[in-house]
Amino acid sequence: MAKGHINLVKLCVGAEKVEDLARWQASRAAKSPDGLPCHVTRMWPKRADEILAGGSLYWVFKGVILARQRILRLDPVDRGDGVRRCGILLDPEIVRTEGAPRRPFQGWRYLRPEESPRDLPPGRAREESLPPALAAALAEIGVR
Repeated sequence: MAKGHINLVKLCVGAEKVEDLARWQASRAAKSPDGLPCHVTRMWPKRADEILAGGSLYWVFKGVILARQRILRLDPVDRGDGVRRCGILLDPEIVRTEGAPRRPFQGWRYLRPEESPRDLPPGRAREESLPPALAAALAEIGVR
């Protein structure tokens, strides 16, 4: 029996909305040598096989999950300081999700598929994102 996948969740530090993430990932500084968006983290996931079996990185903006990107691969990153880092290579497509409140945390956390917010329908995904505080309030009362 094949194992299922697991997702990651991470705070999108320095971004207030999904458009800020998209702008950053369009810059050369945010890309791997092969042109894919890459997020570098110090910790290497112990559950890498499950992540690579279909997992996504869910992004938290000001306390609310609002988007995800499919994880394509994990690459070692060497910055010449002897510290082994993990490059999380992402699908360039940013998929907007229903808002889901999330308390602050450091680094990344595992997120089970059944606890992950659903993707927004295609028509809604093109809308500009709600202000994070409003998205959090609506998610808290169950409005999707």
